[in-house]
Amino acid sequence: MSYQVIIIGGGPSGLMAAIAAAEQGVKTLLIDKGKKLGTKLAISGGGRCNVTNRLPEDEVIKHIPGNGRFLYSPFSIFNNYDIIDFFETLGVGLKEEDHGRMFPVSDKAKDVVNALLDRLEELHVDIRRSTPVEAIHYDENTHTVILKDGETITTQSLVLAVGGKAVPHTGSTGDGYAWAKKAGHTITELFPTEVPLLSNDLFIKNKTLQGLSLRDAAVSVLNSKNKKVVTHKMDMLFTHFGVSGPAILRCSQYVVKELMKGHHPVVIEIDCLPEIREDQLFNELQSLIMNQPKKTIRNTLKGKLPERLLDYILEKLGIEYHERAANISHEQLRGFINQTKHFQVKIYGSQPIEKAFVTGGGVSIKEIVPNTMQSKLMNRLYFCGEILDIHGYTGGYNITAAMVTGRVAGMHAAFEAMN
Repeated sequence: MSYQVIIIGGGPSGLMAAIAAAEQGVKTLLIDKGKKLGTKLAISGGGRCNVTNRLPEDEVIKHIPGNGRFLYSPFSIFNNYDIIDFFETLGVGLKEEDHGRMFPVSDKAKDVVNALLDRLEELHVDIRRSTPVEAIHYDENTHTVILKDGETITTQSLVLAVGGKAVPHTGSTGDGYAWAKKAGHTITELFPTEVPLLSNDLFIKNKTLQGLSLRDAAVSVLNSKNKKVVTHKMDMLFTHFGVSGPAILRCSQYVVKELMKGHHPVVIEIDCLPEIREDQLFNELQSLIMNQPKKTIRNTLKGKLPERLLDYILEKLGIEYHERAANISHEQLRGFINQTKHFQVKIYGSQPIEKAFVTGGGVSIKEIVPNTMQSKLMNRLYFCGEILDIHGYTGGYNITAAMVTGRVAGMHAAFEAMN
């Protein structure tokens, strides 16, 4: 059997690639080893599907720290605003939430997935579900896909959209890296990003702060010279194994990269009150103490921090909860402020790549033509989505990168197949 375009992988990039190819009128086949297509889309955004992000192009690319600049070229063909138009044309109304995140008005991810599946059907795309690929044989003018059951299918253009290694239950198990290597491609080192972090600090092991969340904390990653590599101001959470939550997930790739350099442990520093400078906080607390000197220090400081964190810091500094505020020395007060503004957690690792939201590393973008997504090393071979060495923060950025690269890859795979 033979097709003009075959796409392997039924995630966001593969679905978009199949639609883009079929819209050019070529005979298209989509192959996926899973029973369902779009499983990663279906669970994204907590099951509501964060389809894309409405921020300006430069901002979107800034939120894709892993080689986001590569996307300027594909974005010139199909960008985040085009994704919004595309879904609205398919009858999926979208709404904007905080930080430009776009969700279906229905709050149902399945509406997004179904719209894509309906479009594939309209375009008469052949779909093979539950169909694992055993191997790929590359040739000058055609490529041959060999299925697990021994069937062989030839194609004039092949698109690899098989994802990375994160969230493996959706089918992303890293199958595509071997196929890319066989075509001569370099796979840059794979690592987890958007991943919870592990700590052995005593307060973590003792579960002292387990389940405690901080709102709008500024979390910084320190390098081996104690300099800040990055800071993200968002919510975070203390867990039984370490730390998690949006700020931690955003910082995680920088921690993992420091660990990969041999820097152990990596210190993250938490500013629990980023809106106020240390000198202002000192003056404010001094004023509170002077106004109510007989109050206990715990009651004076109450409300500044969550109570469990407040109690932990006081205990760490050797300050009795019931000590009168007037008896607290300037040195002790500065110690409290230092802990509040520079609370440190030692990180020795992250959860594994399988527990990460996004894969770092992948097929080197130096070997991909950015405005077509074609391989520079193999004719008639295209890449899109998370198999590439491109990764962003959560918030619709990775799905945007997947859909944009998928659209461009599918379209150009079709153009080449027609020539």
